Amino acid sequence: MAPVIAYYVTGHGYGHATRVVEVCKHLVEAGCTIYIVSGAPDFVFLRELGHGDVHVRPVLLDCGAVQSDALTVNQEASLAKYKDTAVDNREQILAQEVAWLGERGIELVVSDIVPIACAAGKLAGLPVLCCSNFSWDFVYSEYLLEYGHEPFPQIVEQIAADYSQADLLLRLPGYVPMPAFKRVEDTPLLVRKAVRPREQVLTELGIPLQS
Repeated sequence: MAPVIAYYVTGHGYGHATRVVEVCKHLVEAGCTIYIVSGAPDFVFLRELGHGDVHVRPVLLDCGAVQSDALTVNQEASLAKYKDTAVDNREQILAQEVAWLGERGIELVVSDIVPIACAAGKLAGLPVLCCSNFSWDFVYSEYLLEYGHEPFPQIVEQIAADYSQADLLLRLPGYVPMPAFKRVEDTPLLVRKAVRPREQVLTELGIPLQS
């Protein structure tokens, strides 16, 4: 029988969510029941997964980077928001997630790439799998080089400790160093399947068709 899966998805942007959709399409075909836990809008998931046994639980458990536009990151605000989101109320979050995992009969926790989900899964006695090409401890460590550890003590260390509880990282191409994970398997590039033909896309972009 196919497992019941809790799929935790970073709410930062739509990139994590859209690649999770592609994975979930195959999980649905395999008969899995999927509970997606994310701060991303539910329409990102349900517009392509609404036909399957898929449920979206809107919960923000990490925050990624705080940006004013596509290229500008406020590093200090990013660290402060993560602290407010997942550090200051950590024990409450863990208790909440462990209880929820039990109530839903979850059999596998997957994370892309929410740190505290790994700790919650292990506390619940479940296997934990991560899938990503980067991790937030790597990103935030760069931020701390500028702002120092004092205002944000042990954030990176705690994130790395959470990740270390995962049983396996499926590492996607274009990855950064992720030493917190104890077991790693490399996987091919994960992308959504195109739904419009090449000729239509080129025409819409005003690019001449090659003969």
